[in-house]
Amino acid sequence: MIQAFIKKGSFQDSVSLMLISRKLSESPGVEDISVMMGTPANKSLLEATGFWHPQFSDATPNDICVGIKTESKNDEAITAQIAEALELALKAVSQGQQGGKRLLKARSWRTARQKMPDANLVLISIAGEYAAGLADQALDDDCNVMMFSDNVSVEQEVALKTKARSKGLIVMGPDCGTSNIAGAPLAFANVAPQGIIGIIGASGTGIQELTSQITLAGQGVSHAIGLGGRDLTAEIGGISAMSALRMLAADKQSQVLAFVSKPPADAVRTRVIEKMKTLGKPVVALFLGAPITQKRDGNITFAATLDEAARLAVLQAEVQQRAAEQPAVSGGKISGLYAGGTLAAECAMLLAEQLGIEADSDHHHGSMLDADGHRIIDMGDDFYTQGKPHPMIDPSTRNQEIARLAQQPQVGVLLLDVVIGYGAQEDPADSMANEVKKLRERRGASQPLAVIATVTGTEQDPQQRSRQIATLTEAGIAVVTSLPEAVELACQLIAPPAVGISDPAPAMLAGVSVINAGLRSFADDLQSNEIPVVHYQWAPVAGGNQRMANILRKLK
Repeated sequence: MIQAFIKKGSFQDSVSLMLISRKLSESPGVEDISVMMGTPANKSLLEATGFWHPQFSDATPNDICVGIKTESKNDEAITAQIAEALELALKAVSQGQQGGKRLLKARSWRTARQKMPDANLVLISIAGEYAAGLADQALDDDCNVMMFSDNVSVEQEVALKTKARSKGLIVMGPDCGTSNIAGAPLAFANVAPQGIIGIIGASGTGIQELTSQITLAGQGVSHAIGLGGRDLTAEIGGISAMSALRMLAADKQSQVLAFVSKPPADAVRTRVIEKMKTLGKPVVALFLGAPITQKRDGNITFAATLDEAARLAVLQAEVQQRAAEQPAVSGGKISGLYAGGTLAAECAMLLAEQLGIEADSDHHHGSMLDADGHRIIDMGDDFYTQGKPHPMIDPSTRNQEIARLAQQPQVGVLLLDVVIGYGAQEDPADSMANEVKKLRERRGASQPLAVIATVTGTEQDPQQRSRQIATLTEAGIAVVTSLPEAVELACQLIAPPAVGISDPAPAMLAGVSVINAGLRSFADDLQSNEIPVVHYQWAPVAGGNQRMANILRKLK
């Protein structure tokens, strides 16, 4: 049995009403309750979910419809009890909105604009059937848009995104749950340190997981731009994805880009990849579920999982930070002198893959790679240890090879390893640092040399890992955490990425001022993060009477 009543003229956001519905459903004698605004879409939903009552036909979008499922046929006492409980719940919502720090509020778009004249972003979480109209109004006033709202038609989404693109703006969404622009948490967002990784995603939780993993790995995020789940479909064509890529390409803070989406349309994926190639920045791309036919394509590295995408983005960020500290050796060759045979073999394999050359399969005289001027040598090979100690015990043979680089000006990068632990020399880093110092003095400033080292060993080893790293770092040697990072850094130093898009960065990325329409909690979160915000207490124009709304619009 459905009992019902209408509360006239009391507009509330849908999330608040959902929470009220859940609470009222726990009332004695009640099976279930639905509390919704009387919009056409909600009326259809009330009918579809079995809560429809004939008196809802008279409700306007400004009225609250309450449908009560009870076992009894006509229990007026229960209806009165629920009506009283609803009043208390609405009062509690109102009191909650009045607490805390004073929030700027406006009851009309014009007032919101007057209170926040420099607003450059509108966050919309009102009912979907009205969201597109407000988004269009925001674009007319040169504001970017984030649409948390869903139930916006494909035609409306295409029109809004096309309009935004023509004005150099972006529409994030509809159904965009996560963004973080210049430190401003928009809707669902995590607290992350500022960093150099920019995230773009047609996946809200994908953005959040990447942000979490990147933060746990010690890096930070510049911006996170949500696109909405449909953006990479054939119908939408990735309009906002292209805009977001262009924006972050122009942003100096975003030195590495991470892109995540659910499986896109093939043609859209192709266009997005072609766009990524023009950016002049490393990009980690994750198209979940799409087959990966090659791990790398120019500046793009493809990942298969969120975890892998985060790790690759962190690696790229660390490479960018290390590269900024190294001398310019563009066009130089790479020489690797390794004490560890397996380390030399892996380095040769990774370098061959990166440079598109062949590793050495014969390993003559410890040669793991000797192609196109690049060389990787295993200094522990029998050729070097006949009558001499292994280089992990005595570094003299390797030091001689390091010294010979003074006569090889074509070498721009030297790769080395430090292996510590029981049995190894007492202080290998000190010996290496001294040899590198002497080499650089012989080469002089006209022949710069970048030196990159990895350290194999633990903090508990007699030589102490951190002490070895400190010695190397003090000598101007870049110490990286893994061989893939060493090879990535070496390759970037000899072949820096071409300069990509040189457009000025969008003003939005320097800081946002927000008009929030819909959920009050989103405005509270922005205000608590000291982001300029005005809360637009949106309600349907003319109580949702479309004819009257059209008349009022013509009178403006």
